[in-house]
Amino acid sequence: MVKLNRIYTRTGDAGTTGLVDGSRVSKADTRMAAIGDVDEANSAIGVARTALEDGAVANELARIQNDLFDLGADLATPGDIPGALRVTPAQVERLEQAIDALNADLEPLTSFILPGGMPAAAHLHLARAIVRRAERAAVALADHAAVGAPALAYVNRLSDYLFVAGRYVNQKGHADVLWVPGGS
Repeated sequence: MVKLNRIYTRTGDAGTTGLVDGSRVSKADTRMAAIGDVDEANSAIGVARTALEDGAVANELARIQNDLFDLGADLATPGDIPGALRVTPAQVERLEQAIDALNADLEPLTSFILPGGMPAAAHLHLARAIVRRAERAAVALADHAAVGAPALAYVNRLSDYLFVAGRYVNQKGHADVLWVPGGS
């Protein structure tokens, strides 16, 4: 368990931060950009949860927020450290099952949709866009450092889940705002 008695340590005052293996990197490092974007996505999901009633989506988002801490720990652990916390294929599979369960109640899309509709859906679409940025950052990290395939798959699948969840809370798609090509 994590135990924090003091929040500030002053160890990052020179612009570096510590990783799980004890090494220090610049706070501007691609690894830290990915971790920061995952953290921002987690915060956006927390905001979306405040706009939801209790139910399947709210419960899944609570689980996802915990998973995002696992993802952050995975990204903060360079190299192959025995026993390190890593995102697992089972976490990706659970997201796929949650997507399928929500999508079963939705009509097929006939147009792209604009982020909006009900407030909770708008928050979910914003979280989805932030997750897409986190995915780009994780892929950029993977271009020069080892990142586990389940971690990359998880962040990719998460944006899919948030899209479907946004449609679901938009009165099962009936409150979706459809894109009208050239409509303005």
